[in-house]
Amino acid sequence: MAALVIVVVLVLFLLATGVRVVQQYERGVVFRLGRVRGQVREPGVTLLVPVVDRMRKVNVQVVTMPVPAQEGITRDNVSVSVDAVLYFRVADPIRATVDVQNYHFAMLQVAQTSLRSIIGKSELDDLLSGRENLHQGLEVMLESPATGWGVHIDRVEIKDVSLPDSMKRSMARQAEADRERRARIITADGEFQAAAKLAEAATTMEQTPAAMQLRLLQTVVEVAAEKNSTLVLPFPVELLRFFEAAADRAAAPVVPVRAEDRTQDRPPAGTA
Repeated sequence: MAALVIVVVLVLFLLATGVRVVQQYERGVVFRLGRVRGQVREPGVTLLVPVVDRMRKVNVQVVTMPVPAQEGITRDNVSVSVDAVLYFRVADPIRATVDVQNYHFAMLQVAQTSLRSIIGKSELDDLLSGRENLHQGLEVMLESPATGWGVHIDRVEIKDVSLPDSMKRSMARQAEADRERRARIITADGEFQAAAKLAEAATTMEQTPAAMQLRLLQTVVEVAAEKNSTLVLPFPVELLRFFEAAADRAAAPVVPVRAEDRTQDRPPAGTA
């Protein structure tokens, strides 16, 4: 009787050791005598054959892996340091367990080499502004080895681009010069438009002389609105010329006329 109890206890203990729980974010890969079972164990309670089966759990959550900064020289000969971030998850637990020893380390290494390769193929402007194409290029470069390891690449993005201090100063000077150039162009364009409008206004006022007087009076009204200003009212040019002509006539010497000259100038009597 005691032996039977011992046997029952041992059987129950072996059955208990064969019970495994797989979490929702995990998948179980079962090895039976060293060979992989074809079916992956889904989340929940699963039974294994004691001593014979061995199960390895694989996490299928999305892994966020930072890629360390890689130094390289761009296609336009600029030394930069670029780091990135990689998002991936296990799509085939059997391949991720059997075909690669450590898929985390393998993905990190291939991400570093791919990042250095993409730096050498790109220009500085692409690294700074055209990153969408670089992200797609990195994803294509990582997708080929990752598929063989049972890993799916969700996305890969360049996080930061570090430039040398000399290059930062050069870019700052370039940006400053470009802003100054645009400011000068805008100012010159404004002067050109103002000159064109003034020429058009002068043509209109030339056809209508009264418009000049109205504009003069309007300017006087605008200036008179300021209490602390001195108003200087100009004289019309025609009035100044009239005063000048009158002054010249007044300053001319008067020549006396003699009686003989008057008699000579008078016509003889009886002459029509």
